[in-house]
Amino acid sequence: MNDERNKISEKDQEAVQVLGGEREGEREIEQKNIQSNTLVHNENQPRFTEFDLPPSLLKAFAKLGFEFCTPIQAQSLKVTLDGHDVTGKAQTGTGKTAAFLTTIINDQLKNPIDEERYVAEPRALIIAPTRELVMQIAKDAEALTRYCELNIITLVGGIDYQKQLDKLEAEIVDIVVATPGRLIDFVGSKKIDLSYIETLVIDEADRMLDMGFIPQVRQIIAACPKKEFRQTLLFSATFTDDIRELAERWALDPIRIEVESEYETTENVDQKVYLVTTEEKYKLLYNLILRDGSERVIVFTNRRDQARKLADNLHRNGIETGLLTGEIAQQKRVRTLENFRNANIQVLVATDVAGRGLHIEDISHVVNFTLPIEAEDYVHRIGRTGRAGAEGTSISFACEDDSFLLPDIEEKIGKKLNCEHPEASLLVDPPEFLRPSKFKADKSHDNRKGKKHHKRR
Repeated sequence: MNDERNKISEKDQEAVQVLGGEREGEREIEQKNIQSNTLVHNENQPRFTEFDLPPSLLKAFAKLGFEFCTPIQAQSLKVTLDGHDVTGKAQTGTGKTAAFLTTIINDQLKNPIDEERYVAEPRALIIAPTRELVMQIAKDAEALTRYCELNIITLVGGIDYQKQLDKLEAEIVDIVVATPGRLIDFVGSKKIDLSYIETLVIDEADRMLDMGFIPQVRQIIAACPKKEFRQTLLFSATFTDDIRELAERWALDPIRIEVESEYETTENVDQKVYLVTTEEKYKLLYNLILRDGSERVIVFTNRRDQARKLADNLHRNGIETGLLTGEIAQQKRVRTLENFRNANIQVLVATDVAGRGLHIEDISHVVNFTLPIEAEDYVHRIGRTGRAGAEGTSISFACEDDSFLLPDIEEKIGKKLNCEHPEASLLVDPPEFLRPSKFKADKSHDNRKGKKHHKRR
């Protein structure tokens, strides 16, 4: 860190903008998101008021309608609030985000730093594998810190580097939520100092392992205080030998917590499989969307080119469609998600990497246009619907190319899937295209203009 540090005045601190660049109008949407993911009316679990939490945090819980903890929240808070490290096995939708955010917020509010602080020296760091998950975590953090003065900053790829740097250096930052790749850029250029990190959260560690981010995460952790001088919380949907090894290396005597999602592929999600040929898949998808008249449908594919072509065909057939893949620029992804939340888009076509971590209310249908290679991804895909006890429908297409994947999926979810042939009316040819093509390969590049010549004020 440069010696020429920027001192932050009280007036500047009052101008905190959590999630710089996010519109104020999104606040209500984000409240619904976090509530749908963590609110479970289970009187067997403790209430948040039973924990010794700061009044401003309890006020935020009350505003969001939180009363009882979910199992992952109850089990983890009992130990993390006392400063212990944790490795948690929990699926998306179990409330783990609110669990680790509560730990961070509680610690920072109860242990304020009295001496002078400087920019780009966060006290807490949350690392997540995808941009969407980072943005969602940050929105949840904003909801929980609405009644206290904590500043949250997001660092993700696909957004102008210089703009993120300006936000990082504009005010004191308390919590940074970041993807590994973009954070490495800031660490490597010495634009952020991680030596003051008190709480480190590694979310969806298994996905980061799958995506090849572990070398970058190692570099990031090396820039943080040693594990004896920080609290480390690691969460993963699976506990493989590799994940256990990483947990032992990065955390200090971690307490292991395992919680299965209450919504994982169970009664509230109606699952069915249609046995079709490859040529019949698009006909079936188009007719299902028209027949069911669903307001929000997510369609998953395994490849970006496949997703782009599918989204384009649906658009040209007159269906309001959005595309969410890793190649789409961040600004477009944010707009697409907002349009989907607001029902301006009926169908969202996504890949696994882009779609994991999405928290959107009232998704009625999830369609697996292609079966996922990994059975674990099936669980994450259909977990987008049937959330917080609501009813949902999962429809998978199995053809000659991927039907062999069904046994692994059935073993994973512990039940046989209902396989059937679609009725003839669902295989009628779609009409001729009505619209011109819309979705083409996104050639946007990360803009780091001004990075080399930037000087601290």
